Amino acid sequence: MSEETEVEAEIDARGLKCPLPVLKAHKRLQEMAPGARLRLIADDPAALVDAPHYCVEQGHKLLDTSRNFEGALIFLIARGED
Repeated sequence: MSEETEVEAEIDARGLKCPLPVLKAHKRLQEMAPGARLRLIADDPAALVDAPHYCVEQGHKLLDTSRNFEGALIFLIARGED
């Protein structure tokens, strides 16, 4: 299965400073079913700390962290159980 078919939603938060990328992810994840996957794209270096911390605090699973060819951070997050 490709990564594209695994992701139910994507947020492009490039250009936004933390905590806005995480706040946008939080809002979207609340609307998603447990286990659903969200791709969050951010270019604020603080997201490298904020996104994993948010996942731990909220019970979500950070499945992957990578960078695209432009250097933006890409987080793959699975929504946790209620």
